[in-house]
This record gives sequence, structure tokens and C-alpha cells, in this order.
Amino acid sequence: MRLTRTHLTTTALAGIAVLGLAGCSADASGEEATAASSDGLTTVTVGASPVPHAQILEFIDSELAADAGIDLEIVEFDDYVLPNESLASGELDANYFQHLPYLESQIADKGYEFEHGAGVHIEPYAAFSSTYASIDELPDGATIAITNDVANQLRGLRLLDSAGLLNGVTDESSAINLTDEQNPHGFVFVENQPEVIVQQIDDPAIDLAFVNGNFILQAGLNTDDALLVESVEGNPNANLLVWRADNDNEGVAVLEELLHSPEVADFISETWPSGDVLPGA
Repeated sequence: MRLTRTHLTTTALAGIAVLGLAGCSADASGEEATAASSDGLTTVTVGASPVPHAQILEFIDSELAADAGIDLEIVEFDDYVLPNESLASGELDANYFQHLPYLESQIADKGYEFEHGAGVHIEPYAAFSSTYASIDELPDGATIAITNDVANQLRGLRLLDSAGLLNGVTDESSAINLTDEQNPHGFVFVENQPEVIVQQIDDPAIDLAFVNGNFILQAGLNTDDALLVESVEGNPNANLLVWRADNDNEGVAVLEELLHSPEVADFISETWPSGDVLPGA
């Protein structure tokens, strides 16, 4: 398996120049390797979570893409499994919904041959409760809803550790292997998909629910109302663009450049001024 982020980004500027002259490229057999739209732009099909990823892509498509020679087709996904499956099967040219730890875990589990760009934005991970107003009120034996994917689950456990509610969380820790010493308050963890957990916040059986950033936004929530919020300083969980290792669509390199443009950084800061989405790796 391969996991690099240098191949496309180092050729992106050259790709922009090429795309200004031609809407598609050809492989050794002479067949078109890159789709071209009717107006001569190179079509890039990108899978994304609706918020904020698709919103960022829509801004690029309406304000920046045409001048760079590309046209975006945005396919929205409400889960974290199908975007990578669709990319691997060739239905997508790229996807934009995940951070590096999740991508690495998916590659290890599924054997995907993917490459990736630099981090575009960070969505702080947060925990919400409809029962308690402060994390200090969380009782012993509380039931905590937490995602069932390894990378994001560890983010939640580390948040509880930083709040002094768990002890000695390590990179190998999971909700099901915590020792009594690590879990002195006897919390009961209920694992589920992140798109389900956001619906469990108001469930009286759930005392605390960890919610991924994009679902926080989709649900109309705000991290100001969360009991725990992940720090963004030194955060390794920036979301990034991902493509197949055998990608032959030059427009993907152009999109990677545009995602790191000052215009996109300004759009993110202006659209989410409360800090629920922050530009930068």
C-alpha cells in the first residue's frame, strides 16, 4: 500500500498551465485519461461530507475552478465508509471528508492504494450532553456514546483523559480495553457510527455523546455548547484531499492547490467565525 502527499502537490502548478491549454490528457494507448466538460474544463468528481467539505468545494467551483481550468462534480456522503469505497472503485477522482489518522486506519484495514494532500481545515472534536451543563457533573458509571472507528474514538478518549476523567490513555487504548485504573469512574461506552451518535445527544439513556465536527455543523450545534472541545493547537486531525495512487486526472492536482489558496482560507474563516471550522493544517 502507498500513502504519500507529495506526488500531486509538486506538479499542481504545472497542471494548471496544462489545463489552460487542454481539457483532457491521454494515456499511452491514446485514450482520454481525464474527463472534459462541454466548455473545455477538466471535470473532477469529488466525494465530500455535506458540511463543511461540500460547502468549501462549492465555493471553489463557483469562484475559482473555472479560471483554473476545472469543473467540480460534488457527490455528497452522509457516512465515513462509502467515500473511500467509491474512490477505490473509480467512481470518484478524489474525496474530501477525512483526516490523516482515519485515512491511515482505513488503508491498514482495507488495503487502499491512496495518496493525500496537506491538511486543509480542522473541525474540533467535541462532546455534548442534554442532561448535564458541565463535565464536572458527569457521574460515575455514566453512559458515553463514542464512535466505533479507531482514530476518532481515540480522540474522544484523549479528551476525557485531558479532563482528568480517564487515566493513562495510550495510542493502543480503545473503549473496550480500558483497565479499571484507566477508567476509574466506571464509564460505560456505547459504540456507534458517527452519523448515528449525533442523533443520540437527546437520548435520555446517553449522558455524553462525542460528535464529529461535520455532524456538529449539520445538526446546527455549536462547540460553544459542548462540555469538552478538542484543542486545535498541534492537532493532527486536519481534513485533507485524497486520491488513488494511480490517479490520471490532472484536475485533482489543481483542486489540491485551490484548497490551500488564500481565498479558501478566507472563506472558511468568514463562514465559520466561531471557530467550528478552522483553516490550516
